[in-house]
Amino acid sequence: MAGMTSTERPYLNRRLAAFGTTIFAEMSALAVATGAINLGQGFPDTDGPEEVREAAVRALRDGRGNQYPPGPGVPELRTAIAEHQLRRYALSYDPDTEVLVTAGATEAIAASLLALVEPGDEVVALEPYYDSYAASIALAGGRRVPVTLRPHDGRFRLDLDELRAAVTDRTRLLLINTPHNPTGTVLTRAELAAIAELAVERDLLVVTDEVYEHLVFDGAEHLPLAAFPGMRERTVSIGSAGKTFSFTGWKVGWVTAAPELVGAVRAVKQFLTYVSSGPFQYAVAEALALPDSYFADFRRSMQARRDILAEGLTAAGFEVFEPAGTYFITTDIRPLGEKDGFAFCRALPERAGVVAIPNAVFYDDREAGAPFVRFAFCKRQEVLREAAQRLRGM
Repeated sequence: MAGMTSTERPYLNRRLAAFGTTIFAEMSALAVATGAINLGQGFPDTDGPEEVREAAVRALRDGRGNQYPPGPGVPELRTAIAEHQLRRYALSYDPDTEVLVTAGATEAIAASLLALVEPGDEVVALEPYYDSYAASIALAGGRRVPVTLRPHDGRFRLDLDELRAAVTDRTRLLLINTPHNPTGTVLTRAELAAIAELAVERDLLVVTDEVYEHLVFDGAEHLPLAAFPGMRERTVSIGSAGKTFSFTGWKVGWVTAAPELVGAVRAVKQFLTYVSSGPFQYAVAEALALPDSYFADFRRSMQARRDILAEGLTAAGFEVFEPAGTYFITTDIRPLGEKDGFAFCRALPERAGVVAIPNAVFYDDREAGAPFVRFAFCKRQEVLREAAQRLRGM
């Protein structure tokens, strides 16, 4: 039989058998097939700053990074990451022992979970969650324990009592994402302080995905969990150049943590990509040193795009949960008389010429996520206005 061995054992590792092709691949293919506006996958439709792109070209021409870069990342980038953490958050990291450059945040997540989780360990993760979390926990042999963010007063909120109840003697690690994809929630100081207290009390490791740290709106503040009391030595913080500088194809991410944690993650990372993105690392080092005005302008630009799409979605009849961060808007389709996000998203390209993502793919409990649909607003304003018009005419 095709796809089977003589013993009829499937080729794909059984830990990944349940995952299949990602929804992003399916919906992007639908966008191409129908000519629809793709507001599904989260990548910008314009490049980031010209001076950063030129820095990559200069590195290529100067022969910097064209051969294997150092395993932990080029020194210039590791130093720039450490300086960024110090300047932004007063967090001091040694660029030689406490910073690791990865092939995007996705590799940072995978390497961290493969390094720190053993078979049978429980990993408490906020649900809905980015889909690579589930796959990485499965590859490590861990058990995923979701704690669900639920809509309340216009935003998705964390129930701290539910989080505490999810921790057992088998819990090894908390996997925290703020600003949160897909809901756009930014955890508050009080929520983060409670998470920190729980981690210290139960002696838990924490992996925190902060790739949208520079995309917070309406006065919201990104606060790194590692800055809270007792968290510096137990937290692996993950960042990404792709989301901050709009060069998602470069795949440059990083980890900052105590030397023992970075050493564990590096031990796994060396057997994944080993190294990557050589010339781009030098460019990202320059990008991280851009003036504060760049980050402020970037945030204002994305907030304006958020507002265009949110207004259009509201006018089209969706219930809109206005995000405090990221570049995604989660909506409820029940006011449209719909309840199945999968069916809705598969029909939407033909009905309205727009592609979105059903949030149910980010839930263990698919029913809990069934009526929610995510739209990306990291597109040009004219594209968002056209998408809004199409949706209103649906």
